[in-house]
Amino acid sequence: MKIRIHGDYHLGQVLVTRNDFVIIDFEGEPGHSLEQRRAKHSPLRDVAGMMRSFGYVQQSALRSVVHNEAEAARLAPLARAWELEVRTAFLSAYDAAARDAALYESLQPGNGILGLFELEKALYELRYEIGNRPTWVGIPLQGILDWGGG
Repeated sequence: MKIRIHGDYHLGQVLVTRNDFVIIDFEGEPGHSLEQRRAKHSPLRDVAGMMRSFGYVQQSALRSVVHNEAEAARLAPLARAWELEVRTAFLSAYDAAARDAALYESLQPGNGILGLFELEKALYELRYEIGNRPTWVGIPLQGILDWGGG
């Protein structure tokens, strides 16, 4: 099933206001043509975008608080556990809301079509970071390694 999707869905596109969420910026992925952004796609592309953004939060939070390798070694497992917990909670909530729509068989991160969309997003991010923020290249690279089991 295909629908019109956000196309650039991540935590930076979600605002919290009065105990609710507001999704903003429906222009789609800036690196895609208008025709590509207007095309219908699987809604799991947006799910994959949000899943990838949790990795960005985890990595950027570590970067902002870690001052040495000892701190990194101590905090990295906690940050990774947070990311995995948030990914699980997000997928569980999405699954509960969309279960009756029969859009997919399983919403396991890194598996099936969702896993492929996560990899596609990580590869897109890698290209973006190389061209715009080379010091952030490690974030999508880690996502690619995680996808590949590395």
